[in-house]
Amino acid sequence: MGHAHAHHGHHHGHDHGAAREAGARGLAIALLLTCSIFVAQVAGGLIGGSLALLADAGHVLADASSLLLALVAVRMAARPPSGRHTFGWQRAEILAALVNGGALIAIALVTVWAAAGRLSDPPEVDGGITLIVATAGLLVNVAAAGVLMRSGGGLNVRAALGHVLADAISSVGVIIAAAIIVLTGWTQADPIASLGIAALILVGGIRIVREAVDVLMEAAPADVDVAQMGTAIARVDGVTEVHDLHVWTVTSGFLAVAAHITVRPDAEPWLVRTRTAEMLRRHFAVEHTTLQVEREGEEGRLHEIRRVPDRPGRHGLPPQR
Repeated sequence: MGHAHAHHGHHHGHDHGAAREAGARGLAIALLLTCSIFVAQVAGGLIGGSLALLADAGHVLADASSLLLALVAVRMAARPPSGRHTFGWQRAEILAALVNGGALIAIALVTVWAAAGRLSDPPEVDGGITLIVATAGLLVNVAAAGVLMRSGGGLNVRAALGHVLADAISSVGVIIAAAIIVLTGWTQADPIASLGIAALILVGGIRIVREAVDVLMEAAPADVDVAQMGTAIARVDGVTEVHDLHVWTVTSGFLAVAAHITVRPDAEPWLVRTRTAEMLRRHFAVEHTTLQVEREGEEGRLHEIRRVPDRPGRHGLPPQR
């Protein structure tokens, strides 16, 4: 009886570590591809006098910074637990996702502001050069997005993927606008396309920020039914009651559960604990469980604190009287 901690650590650590390493490789490749897009867009913007391409190059530079931040966060999250950081630095990935999501929202708002200005005063754009460079940028963005999608990863990698997809969408918008300019000479196509791009980026950024905040607030994941989980625990043989059930995410892919379980007087707490941990692993993919098991009628013993004589001044406590 008493407090019990069930943690299938080897299985969880191997799978999560492998996913993190794959995510790091994908981020590194995507970062190199994004830097190549930046160089091409700056060159094309300067040669063709395209303000649209130079503006998009600034967007790409921000995305390259976000990919670098995500990569650093993955490396930090791989550091083992030590000292006060009993879960290690795994939440570094969530913090990076929060920053990247906020950056997406900021980019969307700046794009709206810039597009509004161009509607009244559209810039001169060399449609031909813009079309060629934007098409090349789209192809590279699609390749980078494919790498990140195949690498898997958690919220941090998905936030970085959001930046890459935003670049791809921007490239599509620039291509459409450039084609219209080449065919009709209507330069206002550029800011109108930018407004549509900004709306899509804003939606993605808000979603990522909301998910990151949920993790930091230790909310249960959206795909986990806490009530259903509690019912499943209560159905384990020997269990009579479940209370203080907590479900949260340490970082993407690392679901944790803690609960107090009351069992029948004739039940073996260690056996109930083992069955419950296995059920949670099998049906809810929970690898980290902290289960406090107590027999009916004996719950109060877990909270007893016995008075122990202490010497004056020990641990900074006053002498007992």
